[in-house]
Amino acid sequence: QVQLVESGGGLVQAGGSLRLSCAASDGTFSSYAMDWFRQAPGKEREFVGAISWSGSSTEYADSVKGRFTISRDNAKNTVYLQMNSLKPEDTAVYYCACEVGVGAYDCWGQGTQVTVSS
Repeated sequence: QVQLVESGGGLVQAGGSLRLSCAASDGTFSSYAMDWFRQAPGKEREFVGAISWSGSSTEYADSVKGRFTISRDNAKNTVYLQMNSLKPEDTAVYYCACEVGVGAYDCWGQGTQVTVSS
């Protein structure tokens, strides 16, 4: 099973930017669509966005559309989440996951904390 490791989280002021990375353990990564989720304290996990295996298509939750961008580099076995114009409500633990079907995920990272101060 592919192992995923997220990085790049941290503390940032509102309006700032962060780029999260999700590094996969092997090249089978390139066959998966990849999704990003987040979970804030006391809240359910929320879909953030997804990218196709080739990187040719993306989709985003309405709450992040226009501010977040997902990209991938299959040669580096890595998917990225560029987050701009961050808001305090973006504070959460962010996870990447391998999508194997609609609503089905085969692997998850351990998560990286993003905290946005007002």
